[in-house]
Amino acid sequence: MQMIKYTHACVRLEDGERRLVIDPGLWSEVEALAGVADVLITHEHYDHVDSDKLAEARQDNPNLRVYAPASVAGQLAALGDSVVTVSVGDRFTAGGFSVRAVGGEHAEIYEGLPGCANVGYLVDESLYHPGDSLFRPDAAVETLLVPAAAPWLKLAEALDFVRDVKPARAYPIHDALLSEVGQHAFDNWMDLKGSTDYTRPQTGEPVSL
Repeated sequence: MQMIKYTHACVRLEDGERRLVIDPGLWSEVEALAGVADVLITHEHYDHVDSDKLAEARQDNPNLRVYAPASVAGQLAALGDSVVTVSVGDRFTAGGFSVRAVGGEHAEIYEGLPGCANVGYLVDESLYHPGDSLFRPDAAVETLLVPAAAPWLKLAEALDFVRDVKPARAYPIHDALLSEVGQHAFDNWMDLKGSTDYTRPQTGEPVSL
């Protein structure tokens, strides 16, 4: 399997004829969706879902399917029956990959906000994209996508998340809010205290998992 990280929280997975994209938000590159029929959305925030990008992708591929929590469906009404509602505990196949939905709630920012649904995805029971949460799944995760910067996150929590999940390897996501200096600082802490094989991939460049 290969993973391609795009800006912020968007990743693309490829394995032969299998292709899948997770969280193509407002800041992600259009090419992330090229030739992809199945997309996973973790939650409703604009940095994780861009309805215009998905509508354009559906024009190119009428068979496009977008899997997302029910709270996202309203944003994607223009896609009609292309949207498949996902609930925690669901197991399904998307882009040729097996997928399990876990978690359920967005991490709290302040005073209960934002208080919206957030579904993390376990792909092939080996790669985990948590969206905007630090939910620990009941799986032997090989590849963890760890959020690096958010209003709901501090460095110690990200480090604890990685150390609790105990993946074979970890890559940063949710990092558009970090400057280059901030990225280096986060990476250094992950190298020092993450207790896993941690790497920052180049945007748009495939990484073999």
